[in-house]
Formats: sequence, structure tokens, C-alpha cells
Amino acid sequence: MKDQNKQTVLVTGGTGFVAGWAIYELLKRGYRVRTTVRSKEKELLIRKMIQGNGIDTSPLTFYIAELTSDEGWNQAMAGVEYVLHIASPLVAGEHDDLNAFVIPARDGTLRVLRSAVNANVGRVVMTSSLAAATPDISSEDQQVNESFWSDPNDKNLNSYRKSKAIAEKAAWDFMKETPCKTTLATILPGAIFGSFLSASVPRSIEVIQKLVQGGGPGNPKIGFEIVDVRDLVDLHIRAMTEPKASGQRYIASSGYMRLVDMAKFLKQELGEAGKKITTRSIPDLVLKNAAKLNPSLASLVPMLGRKFRYTSEKARSELGWNPRPAEETVLDSAKKLIESHLI
Repeated sequence: MKDQNKQTVLVTGGTGFVAGWAIYELLKRGYRVRTTVRSKEKELLIRKMIQGNGIDTSPLTFYIAELTSDEGWNQAMAGVEYVLHIASPLVAGEHDDLNAFVIPARDGTLRVLRSAVNANVGRVVMTSSLAAATPDISSEDQQVNESFWSDPNDKNLNSYRKSKAIAEKAAWDFMKETPCKTTLATILPGAIFGSFLSASVPRSIEVIQKLVQGGGPGNPKIGFEIVDVRDLVDLHIRAMTEPKASGQRYIASSGYMRLVDMAKFLKQELGEAGKKITTRSIPDLVLKNAAKLNPSLASLVPMLGRKFRYTSEKARSELGWNPRPAEETVLDSAKKLIESHLI
């Protein structure tokens, strides 16, 4: 695609699922792109991934910078018009230590914002999460919008979810308290599925990988607000360039699907490739008891019996966002897994 503007966009966390697609799409649309990585070795990996999908990477440059350190950020940010802050801190191990999640998420976000403000960046678009807008589990069926904020004291929210709310709130507080020309917008995605560029399975896609592999006793009675990674990137870019997005939050969800409905849909659509998919549901009590023995399941328990839903009407009406149906996204995820021999 012909370079129409030569504006420079910094994408943080270039090795990630969402960031990879953001780099791909920005290059495709004619932007100069910079990205941050944690080590020089990642550069070749990302270039090969993007080039392998038919995009010229000559307008792409790399900077070594981590969310836990000031080093490298000022150089990466110099001369940049826009920042897509997509990077998420790595937290090792399965645990629920709130500070282990909050400190890198909050401090990393503030580090990026300070550097952006110092460089007079026009706009930062930050990837938050629906975890930052989660009502109490007892909330009745309702359409939750961007005005809602999670309660960090909600005992049903795990530390990861709390960290998302705390980090986003810290970002808005910083911008409110800091006189500058830089503006902020935040995007709140649900479960991020869809096709992927990398040779390995993105963590969020593991849900669909396990469904297609089958073999389990059944599906917990939980569901997901789904967004396609390609639509999520499109929304980031819309929020980046649209003046009215300044100071706004946008929910990114194309619809809600229960796990059992995802299983039934994929079994029907995939034919022979979906023969191992289990379409049974398991009782809530089974999951609750299993979670006592397996801490990795504990985060699923609060999702049981959830009645509230999210609306992305604001993104649709203000930014012209038009995401593909959730079913299409789920099917694309499964097809990519099969095509890549990852099932």
C-alpha cells in the first residue's frame, strides 16, 4: 500500500498477539512503525512474522525497552505522533499476589505516559480490559457501558483483573493531573480471539485449542465477550486518529458466546476436524470443587451465573467501528489452529 502520511506510530510490546497485528495493519496502512521489545533477538522473529504475511518491514524499527525500567523509552518515543500502548507486563507463575500484578501494570503504564508527554506525542491509545469495567457478579441482566468501573475491593475479581482496573485508573489520573498536549483514549476488549500471525498459539486462543482437542468431561457454564484481534486493532487505530476519541474509553466486544455454544458451533462447522469436541455442560458444583484442587480454575468460578452483558455501541456510533460476528472470529481461530497443525 502506498505510504500516504509518513506519520510514526510506536507500538509497545511488539512480540504480543495484539501488537503483532497492530504492526501489520499500521504498515499496511502506510505508517512508519516503531515497536519496543525486551531483547534484540526478538527483532528477527517479528520481521519474519510480518514479512511472511506479505508486508514490507522496511518502515519498521525496533527499540529495547521494558515496562519495568526507564531505559530506552525516551529514545523510542522521540519524534512519534501516536502511541499504541499494548504491552502487558509478564508475571511469572500461577499465583494471586495483587502487588505482583498491580506494580508492573500501573508503573509500566505511567512510565509510558510520562515518556509520551515529554516527547509531545499527540495521542496515546492504551489497551485496558473489560476487567476494568466488571460489575459485581450479582448484577442483573444489563448492558454495561464505558461509564462503569470495577471495584478493586470486589472479592470475586482476581489480582490480574484488579490490576487492569488500577492501571487504567492510574493512567486517567495521571493525564488529569498533568498539563500537556498529549491526549489519551483507552480500549477495553473482552476475550481476544481470531487468526494469528505467529507460529505459536497466543494464550487467549488456548481456550479454543482445548475445545477442538476435546477429551475433557464437558464445558463449564461460562461465556465470553468476544472480539476479533483484527477488529480490536482497527478500533485502536480509529481511536488514535479520531479527534472525538480524546479522553474516551471504548468497549471492544462483538458479542457474547457461552463455551458450550462455541463447542456446538465448532463441532457443526469443522466436520471431521471437530469430531473430538465435547458439547456437554458440567454442573457448576463440579467446577467449584475442581477449583479447590486446581488454582488455575479458580478464576472461572466467579463467571458462573453471570447475567450482565457489555455494549460496544459507543465505539460503533462514535468511531464507525463495525466488528465481524463473534461466530466468525471463533471459527477463524479454530481454522488457523488446524491449518498451522497446532491441534
